[in-house]
Amino acid sequence: MLRILLTGFLVAAPLGVAAQDFLPNLYDVTVVETWDTLNVREAPDGKAKVIGTLRSNATGVELLGRDASGKWGRVNIGEQSGWVALRFLKAQASVWKPASLPLALKCGGTEPFWSVQTVESGLVFSEPEAGERKLTLRKVMDRGIEGEPTRGMIAGDDKGRLTAFLQPQQCSDGMSDRAYALAVTVIMDGQDSPSRMLTGCCSIAP
Repeated sequence: MLRILLTGFLVAAPLGVAAQDFLPNLYDVTVVETWDTLNVREAPDGKAKVIGTLRSNATGVELLGRDASGKWGRVNIGEQSGWVALRFLKAQASVWKPASLPLALKCGGTEPFWSVQTVESGLVFSEPEAGERKLTLRKVMDRGIEGEPTRGMIAGDDKGRLTAFLQPQQCSDGMSDRAYALAVTVIMDGQDSPSRMLTGCCSIAP
């Protein structure tokens, strides 16, 4: 039987933190004039180089982290990440609902390439040479802390089972300058294939 295990270290969550304060989460651009754009800067500084812009009506912006001042947030723009002033971002309802996964969750890694993502019917795990496996999502577990992203999941098909854990942690795909705020480790084993471990990063951006 093929088994896929995504593992991650559990991290303690601070007491009294509001659900929307946990990251990553999704935000919308706000209080920017319709004719204007929101600058994405190279560093959390109003004088830093502008490396991109977000539309005044941009929605579903994945916030990856905050600077020490709490005034700037890290986001991805194209194949790199930068910083925006948080006063121009408004939090959506948290994507981290109890015992469920974000609808746009996508995880992947390199050397070798692999990916897993949520779909309406469960999960899809894929590799370039092996193609896609559609898995039925059987159970999702959380730590019982509202809005906290650490997740465990169990899914499977007639070939085996997928057991997954993901944790909030800064992560890099090693191929681009994009940043990620979720990390995973994947262990695959089964009767018809050798056991192996994969690592990767995840995004919740639509």
